[in-house]
Amino acid sequence: MPELRRKGTTIYYEVYGEGYPVVLFAPGGMRSSIDFWKKSEWNPITTLSSHFKVIAMDQRNAGKSIAPINASDSWRVYTEDHIALLDYLGIDSCHLLGGCIGGPYCLGIIKADPKRVGAVVLQQSIGADNNKDAFYGLFDSWAEEIKHQHPEVTEEEWNQFRSNMFDGDFVYNVDRHFVSQIKTSMLVLMGNDVYHPEIISREIAELAPNAKLIEEWKNPEEDNTIETVIQFFKENTPVTKT
Repeated sequence: MPELRRKGTTIYYEVYGEGYPVVLFAPGGMRSSIDFWKKSEWNPITTLSSHFKVIAMDQRNAGKSIAPINASDSWRVYTEDHIALLDYLGIDSCHLLGGCIGGPYCLGIIKADPKRVGAVVLQQSIGADNNKDAFYGLFDSWAEEIKHQHPEVTEEEWNQFRSNMFDGDFVYNVDRHFVSQIKTSMLVLMGNDVYHPEIISREIAELAPNAKLIEEWKNPEEDNTIETVIQFFKENTPVTKT
């Protein structure tokens, strides 16, 4: 079973296809895992793997991945996992596609190692828009499912972890000024519900200098979504020197 083991954490991942790497961060909130792509509007594993090497992963304490829980946990530990997986797989440059919570995950990698990212697709990113209670509820339901695996973690520590994730504004792990400085090419597939606010998608697209907003994408056959994403990634793929 393909796994990355580091600092008491086991990250499960899968690799499909060949070519320039595209790393996927699945929807599902704190439960973000590979299986969620099967429930998505379209599955980038199946649609992109005939054009690129696709790497999908289960986030820590979701799917088949496991990790310790600490009060200090935040978006930072997820970015550390992502960078560690790229290092482990020997990926120096890649595209990113993140759905839902995968939006901040993508932005976190850009902040940590911008030269490593070719292009990004943000699929209805999560973000703050008078919806903290909704995200607290999602966190708490996920935590209840796995608390028996972490009997050493106190309620205060769970609550601090939750605050570290969802007490911020905008997209939680980066601020507006940072997004306004991003030079990476981005496609922003617009959200339209409480967890994926339209205003967040629009603001990301307005702030980022090289971002394009796609308003209609959830009916891929009618909206030409898959072809748009494939072409976008191909246009931003570095030419290999021979």
